[in-house]
Amino acid sequence: MTLAWLLVALAASGAWVPIRPGVWQWELKMAERGPLAAVRVMAVRIDPRRVRFELDTATREYGTKGAWTIDRLPPDGLIAFNTGQFIGGVTWGWFVHEGTELGQPGKGPLSMALVVDSAGVVSLLPPDQLPAVHGHVRLAIQSYPVLLTGDAEIPQPLLEPGHGIDVAHRDSRLAIGILADGSVVVALTRLGLGPKMDALPWGPTVGEMAEFMRSLGCRQAMMLDGGISSQMALRTASGTVRRWTNWRKVPLGIVVRSRDAAAARQLKTGAP
Repeated sequence: MTLAWLLVALAASGAWVPIRPGVWQWELKMAERGPLAAVRVMAVRIDPRRVRFELDTATREYGTKGAWTIDRLPPDGLIAFNTGQFIGGVTWGWFVHEGTELGQPGKGPLSMALVVDSAGVVSLLPPDQLPAVHGHVRLAIQSYPVLLTGDAEIPQPLLEPGHGIDVAHRDSRLAIGILADGSVVVALTRLGLGPKMDALPWGPTVGEMAEFMRSLGCRQAMMLDGGISSQMALRTASGTVRRWTNWRKVPLGIVVRSRDAAAARQLKTGAP
């Protein structure tokens, strides 16, 4: 399988546009030609030094079957998006909320964990690196498959059949990655055929999504739950909320607030 035809339209589509302190957006075509020419991507770049990542759920207990959607973006929230896969309505794998472990690490060579430490530094870590940080993180979620590892390396199981990944399957995708400067990138694909067609579960293969995240400059990246789960909301500079909804409610989401707003909320409510 080759991705040489995947010509991402970066130069033709402009560049990152600042919308909030520490937040930029970039809406672009995924490819100039081929089956992905109709697919559009909404990408958001986030400077972790200016924001706070928080887990959010619509249920009393994290990881239980819930009804989370981007409609839960709070008035002071900047971004909201769903997390990783879930099984039987329960969040899969490791997750930590405000330093408390609420889900045990899942097993799998293609899994990866999003980790936020007490200083707000964000990392994407493979399974063999989790023991070293276990007990020392503020927030963590786990998902699969890994898209980029090491220094922007695409795992071979994403590129050739026979390793447990359907390399030909096309779907809507939601991915998260880390740039060389530590910034976080969240990218959501949509079919780009109008409001009634955008949420149809069709788009890049996992290998193509890996290549796309690499083209944006990500060094590490992993998939979040895609298909009919993938959803994101973004508050623009004017205060308007752009929403990319979907059909399935999920157990858990991530909300991004400005650090100032998060600090004010904690002072007022005593919330973690």
